[in-house]
Amino acid sequence: MFEGIITPIVTPIKRNEDESLNVEAMKQLVDHLIEKGVSGIFPLGSNGEFHVLDNEEKMIFTKAVIDHVNQRVPVYVGTGACSTKETVQLSKQAEALGADALSVITPYFLKPSEEELIQHYTKVAESVKIPIILYNIPKATGVNISASVLKALTKIENIRGIKDSSGDLDNLRGYIEVTKGTNVNVLVGSDSKILAGYKMGATGAIAGTSNLITATLVGLDQAFRAGKIDEAQKLQQDIEELRKVLPLGTVPSILKRAIELAGIAKVGPARLPVEEVSVQAEEKIKNMLSHYQL
Repeated sequence: MFEGIITPIVTPIKRNEDESLNVEAMKQLVDHLIEKGVSGIFPLGSNGEFHVLDNEEKMIFTKAVIDHVNQRVPVYVGTGACSTKETVQLSKQAEALGADALSVITPYFLKPSEEELIQHYTKVAESVKIPIILYNIPKATGVNISASVLKALTKIENIRGIKDSSGDLDNLRGYIEVTKGTNVNVLVGSDSKILAGYKMGATGAIAGTSNLITATLVGLDQAFRAGKIDEAQKLQQDIEELRKVLPLGTVPSILKRAIELAGIAKVGPARLPVEEVSVQAEEKIKNMLSHYQL
């Protein structure tokens, strides 16, 4: 369950005054991703703009995704929040809706101590029965889950994974070392580091770029597992063509526009205050898509 390419799907938004959820576009995107061979669907991640959705929308979207996936692949739902109370509430609701696992980001804006992080994750894990993946993204939250904190949390039965988006291979290596012999899987969250992580022992990747260049990401994973390291390296390098254009707008505006221009699904813009991409950026997106023959 905690291996292969898991897609943290973008949340489709309509171009209307209410910026309402576009469930039909979500269905198109999910069907496309499953057809291309992803190992899991992950709504309400960072690329899913969880931070700009209210809790009612989060659960409406979660239910729609779970119902449409219909057990074809596991569904991992992001339920992290600043407070333990809210995280527990969202986690219980997602579990009741049929989530296969939860992804729980560290509390953000504040900077909890190591003991506070352990208490937070312990209480969340105790509130549900399904597996939990810790989500480490210090550039966005201001706090890094240390290897010692992870080691303490490996003792909790339903903490089964950690996604590391730090981009720091030493940090990733530390996670892999302290989880050896445990039930906790390490997942790469930095798309430029997937192959390096796999070589160290990571079991899979939660890769935002797989929303668009799915064949490249799934191919990388399959090539590595087949022992075709040179092929996997070429595919890893090929991700850079997409990564070059992503900084042209605020996350996830460029990725969402690229998905639309590729004809995958009308996922709409990112929510305000993130603006639509510029005309200049759109031209560069089109050039990037031609590289991938999309």
